[in-house]
Formats: sequence, C-alpha cells, structure tokens
Amino acid sequence: MIDLRSDTVTKPSPAMRQAMAVADVGDDVFGEDPMVNKLQEQIAALFGKESALFVPSGTMGNEICINCHTRPGDEVICETGCHIFNYESGAAPFLSGVQMRPVVGERGVMTAEQVEQVISPPQDHFPQSALITVENTHNGAGGTIFPLDELKRLFELAQNRRLKLHLDGARIWNASVATDTPLKDYGHHCDSISVCFSKGLGAPVGSVIAGSRQLIAEAHRLRKIYGGGMRQVGILAAGALHALEHNLNRLKDDHNHARILAQALSNMPGIEIDLDTVQTNIVIFDIAKTGLNVLQFLEQLKERGVLVVPFGGTRIRAVTHLDVTKDDVETAVEIFKDVFD
Repeated sequence: MIDLRSDTVTKPSPAMRQAMAVADVGDDVFGEDPMVNKLQEQIAALFGKESALFVPSGTMGNEICINCHTRPGDEVICETGCHIFNYESGAAPFLSGVQMRPVVGERGVMTAEQVEQVISPPQDHFPQSALITVENTHNGAGGTIFPLDELKRLFELAQNRRLKLHLDGARIWNASVATDTPLKDYGHHCDSISVCFSKGLGAPVGSVIAGSRQLIAEAHRLRKIYGGGMRQVGILAAGALHALEHNLNRLKDDHNHARILAQALSNMPGIEIDLDTVQTNIVIFDIAKTGLNVLQFLEQLKERGVLVVPFGGTRIRAVTHLDVTKDDVETAVEIFKDVFD
C-alpha cells in the first residue's frame, strides 16, 4: 500500500528503533532524563533560544505556548486556515480562555499590514490582542512556506505593539530545507516556537517548544497541568535525536516527489491544482470537474493500493514522506490515471 495520507504515518526505521532501545533514560519530570535534556539543549541551540521543553504532541506544544503568552479574555490573531484555529479541537478557548481572530491570508500567509488592521484598540469594549501565531509550513494551504521577510515584519510589529509571536513550526524543517534558511533565522523572529518530530522526520512521537528560560519554566508547569509530564521518556527523545541526525536533509527528496506527483496530476483531465502551492511535501488537488464522488474515488484508489485523504469539499490531499520512494510516486501516478480514465 502506498500511503499518501500524511507524513504522520511514517514508521521508525530499524536504526531508529535501535537508538531508542539502547537510550539512557531517567525521570524527566525531575529533569533527569539525559536523552531528553540532550534533545532540549540541541533544539534550543538550533533555534537560538535560551531553553526548550519536550512535549508529547505539537498540539500540546502550541497550546502551552498560547497559555504562556495570554490571559483569559485576550485575543489571538491567526491565519484563517491554520492548524491552531482549525485542527486543535477548539483547545485555545477551552484551555486558555482566549478568543481567536482569524485573518484571511494568501496561501496561508497573512501580512503585517493585515494583522495591524485587526489589533484591538486599548479599550475595555474589546478583547485585548496579545498574541500572533504563524504556521510554517502551512498545512491547509498545501505545505506553503511562510516567507522569512514577512515573519520578520510580523515580529517587528508584535514587538512595537507589545504583542508576542508564536511560530507553529510543526513542519519548519521542510521550510528550512526548501529555502536553505538556517533554523536560527526562524527562531530569532518569534517569542516561542513548536517543532514536531513525528511528521517528515519520521520519529514515532514528540515535539519540542523553545523560548526564553522564563517561558519554558512556565511551560514546564503547564505541561504537568495538561497531563504531559512523562517519566523515562528518553526512549522517545532518542528517536527524535536520530531523526534530526539522519532524516533532516533528506526532506528535499520528499519535496521532489511531491513535485513529480503534482505535475502529473496537473496533466490529468478534470484535475485542478495550483502548482505554485506545491512548495514542500504536500499536494492538494480538486476533482470536482472529473464528476467523481470523493468517497468513491478514495475507495477506488484504496482498492488499487493508494491511500489519500479528503480535504474539504471536492479537494484531496496527498503527502510524500520518507516511507514513499520515487518508484512509489510513479506507481501512484499510474494508479491515478487508471482511476480517472
């Protein structure tokens, strides 16, 4: 089966499993797990931050940072299609008591001018704007890259208006590899960042948040409150460390495979796809003009050995990853052609 549903379906390689099996561990709640400490130190250094904290998931990482930066009744400005607003089960208002203010961006990118227009005035009638969130790469827009120059402008705006900026960097690795941008450049233009190891990097579990020492100290407390305090978690941290060492630079292969798939789909009758959005490893296309029913289409693909997911209306999402080879992509293309014929 060629599984293109998500890069979250990747499985740890034998070498990663071995690294996890022999990991030196301790009690992380006491700060005594050597593998976790090593991972946290490495991420903090990579992004130029003072400190970092291992958490079970990207959603927990995002929500901890939101809570750290806001008070109940505050407002969080985000792009309308972002993960925090759409795919975290309403966690921000539920856990932090904040209101979300979505801004319609272009291919997942909102500008400093757009954000400045919606920052609330300092009056009692309005929820007070406290935080800007940015997603890079942007899943809902098709894995698009948030430009570093625009991130810089947003961060400058946040500093000038006494707001904070959180970067949801679940796939920041893809953005960095695709643009040859040092990770530290992203870290310098946000107050906090969350990064994920269980997507393109192929680890089974885990994310890390990074920021100031003060923020991470509060994040440690919130992680406990949210139920994320784990014990001998170095087994998982070892998988993340292995992923950083072995699976980061190869992300360019995933990007190339996504481009092969997208180009082939664009040449098939009835398929609508914006090739300009295929900047990393995500391909979103629309089958409305084929006249095919989405669920029937998915079932026909599955019967032939390809898995993808519906992505709203008549749109479909396919994601390339380390468990999908170039041969797999070329085989998937032939299967798509067969179904569309």
